[in-house]
Amino acid sequence: AALSVRLALVLFKYFPYGGLQRDCLRLMQALEQRGHDMRVYCLSWQGEHPQGVDLRVMAVRALSNHRRYRRFHARVFEDLAREPVDGVIGFNKMPGLDIYFSGDPCFLEKANRERGPLYRLGARYRHFSAWERAVFAPDSGVEVLLLAEQQAEPFRHYYGTPGSRLHVLPPGLAPDRRAAEDATGRRQDKRASLALEEGELVLLFVGSGFVTKGLDRAITALARMLEEQPSVVARLLVVGQDKTRRFRRLAKKLGVADKVEFLGGRDDVPELMLAADLLLHPARAEAAGVVLLEAIAAGLPSVVTPECGYSPHVSAARAG
Repeated sequence: AALSVRLALVLFKYFPYGGLQRDCLRLMQALEQRGHDMRVYCLSWQGEHPQGVDLRVMAVRALSNHRRYRRFHARVFEDLAREPVDGVIGFNKMPGLDIYFSGDPCFLEKANRERGPLYRLGARYRHFSAWERAVFAPDSGVEVLLLAEQQAEPFRHYYGTPGSRLHVLPPGLAPDRRAAEDATGRRQDKRASLALEEGELVLLFVGSGFVTKGLDRAITALARMLEEQPSVVARLLVVGQDKTRRFRRLAKKLGVADKVEFLGGRDDVPELMLAADLLLHPARAEAAGVVLLEAIAAGLPSVVTPECGYSPHVSAARAG
C-alpha cells in the first residue's frame, strides 16, 4: 500500500481566481488522489470548501498586514505543536516550512529595485526580508518549488541558496483550457453574449492584482491605439478580483471609460479567450503566469513583458 502522510498547507488568503490559489487547489487535489491527509491553514477562504480537507481558518486582526501575518503564523504553529504533521508546505514565505511553493518574486530584489533607502528602514521591510531569509538562507533546509527557471537567480544572488534546494516545476495546464474542436462556434456564441460588434477588436486582461499585472499599462495602450487609429473599434475586457476605482478613473481620464469593461472574477476564462483577439499581460512582476499558457492553448496571441516567468514559452510557441 502507498504510504500516507499528514501534511499542512499554509496560505494567507484563498480566493478562486488567483494563480497561486489555483496552484494550491491543484496540489490539494493531487495529494488527495494519492491518499494523503491534508490540513489547510489560512487567514480567509472565499469559495467552496474542498472535500476531504481539514480547513482551519485563523481569522486574526492587526493594524498592518505584516503584524497580522505574524499573529496568523503564531497561531498556526501553536496548532501544529498540539497536532503535529509530517511536513509543512507554505504558499507564502514564512519561518518553519519544509517546502515552499514559490509563486512570488524575490522580495529583496523588488525592494532594492523599486524602493528607496528609507523604505528599507521600515518595519514592513524588516518583516518580509526576515521571512524570506528564513526560507532561502543557505542553512534553512527548506526545499523550494519554482515555477520558472528565471525565478532562481535573484534568490541565489541575494541569499546564496544552494541550487540543490531549488526545483523548477514543469509548466502545467488544466485540460479544460485547451481549445476544443468547436472553438469557432463557441467564439461566436461568447461574442454574441458579450454584445460585441462584428469586427470589434477584443483585448483581454486576466489577473487578480491589477497593479502588479500592469492593468494601467493595458488601459494606456488601448487609449493610445484608439488615438492613433481612430477607425479601429476596440474593447478591453478586464477579468480579475481586485479594486477597480483607480483604474476606472484612469480610463475616464484617458477617454476610454466606455471601452473598458470590468467583469470581475470569472469561471468562463476559456470562453473569453476564444472570444478575444489579443491577450494583454504587461506585468511588472510575475513568477510564472499560467494565463500565458492558457492563451497559447486557446490559440490567443499575447503581448507580455519579459518579467513573466512563462514568457519564454510564448516566444518558443511564436504566440506573442
